[in-house]
Formats: sequence, structure tokens, C-alpha cells
Amino acid sequence: MATERATKVFAFEEREGDSDLIHKIWRTRSAPVDAFMSVAVPYWEIVATKESGATRLYVRGPETHASVVAIPQDATFFGIQFSLGTSMAGAPLVDLVDSAIVLPTASRRTVLLNGEPWEIPTFDNADTFVARLVRKGLLVHDPLVSSRLRGESSRRVSLRSMQRRILRSTGLAAGTIRQIARAERAVALLESGVGIVETVAQAGYADQPHLTRSLRRFVGESPAAIRASSISRELVSCNSDM
Repeated sequence: MATERATKVFAFEEREGDSDLIHKIWRTRSAPVDAFMSVAVPYWEIVATKESGATRLYVRGPETHASVVAIPQDATFFGIQFSLGTSMAGAPLVDLVDSAIVLPTASRRTVLLNGEPWEIPTFDNADTFVARLVRKGLLVHDPLVSSRLRGESSRRVSLRSMQRRILRSTGLAAGTIRQIARAERAVALLESGVGIVETVAQAGYADQPHLTRSLRRFVGESPAAIRASSISRELVSCNSDM
């Protein structure tokens, strides 16, 4: 059986944050399978993993390709995913691309961050944790980067300067962010019932081989596999309704 994406394996609870610096806040728990396919994502996040009564806090960078990740059993997970243009002061995101670091623990309920003990956040108090990071000057945001990545133009800075700012505040080149977004768009189209040929056109790919290479790299599946899985779920749903 093929390794499935996280959205097909885990039951996620998600909510928005109070701050524009937060893309989303999520939590879930272990699933009864050994591994899942972690897809490419342009956002970095802080993730808390609780296993055997102990909690670890990770800072995970953006991911530029799909990879298979093992699932620890009887564990719970919670994360704060930050918006594009938001970064940790003094911690270059480019060094965290496709990797993660574990923050050192100070006690069962605290970790060391910038040399100080911080209480490990939860799904419910994540906004308070982020607000404190901002007050301490540990979390910064570049509004020009976020507006540029939304497609808005700016004459205040040159193209080369903007490219450097995007790389500094996201860890990724603007082109990579656009490629990941296009792959996400293609998956959504395929899963909604759009055919492969039409997905090529609607998602803006040059041809079907380009779509296939993109989805294999960023999602870990081919367009045909994603479409077949969607059809299979539709049939199961139809049969259960009969």
C-alpha cells in the first residue's frame, strides 16, 4: 500500500490565529499506520510532540520536496504555522529548509529559547505564546514580502532587493514558493474531479510531463494516482450512501 499524505492519514483540528503572523494553528494525534507522506510546504512552524508523557518542541523549516516520515505511536502533535514573511529574529530560515531543530528543555513544561525558559505552548494558548515572541522581538514580519507573494507589486525596492528579502524571511526563493503553490492547486483540482489534461491547463503547466514531475517532487504522487484515489473515495462514499 502506498504511503498516504498527512491529510489522508491524520484527523486534524485547525483554527486561525489572532495575529496575521500566523498562517494556522493545528493539532492531531497518532494514526494506526507506520508512516505518512510529508508534502512540500513553504511555511515554517513550531511543533510540539508529546510522547510517553514527555513533550519536545521543534522548529521546523519549510519543505521543498515530499518525504516519508515515520509516525510514533500514542503521540499527540500541535503546531503553529507562520505566515510567509514572518521569521524568527537571528535564526536564518534558509538554514532550516528541509530540516528541524529541537529546542533544549529546561523542565517538563519549559524549553530554553534565546537563553530564557519559556513555557511550552498549547493549542489553546498559542496566540499568547506568539504575542510574547513579538513583544520580546524574537518574531518579526516583513509586510513587503507577504504583499509581493500575494502578487502585489511594489516600486519601493528593486527586484533583486525583493528577492533577497523573500529568501531571508522565508528561506526559499520566490520561484520555489510559486511552484509549491501551483502543485497544491493541481492537487485540489484533481481531487475535485478535474481531469489530468484540464488540470495541466488550469494550473498553468506547460504539459502533462511537467505536471507529473512537479507532483512527484512536491507531493510524492503522480497525477494519475491522485485522481485514482479521489475516484476510489467517491465510489466508497456513493456505496455507503446507498
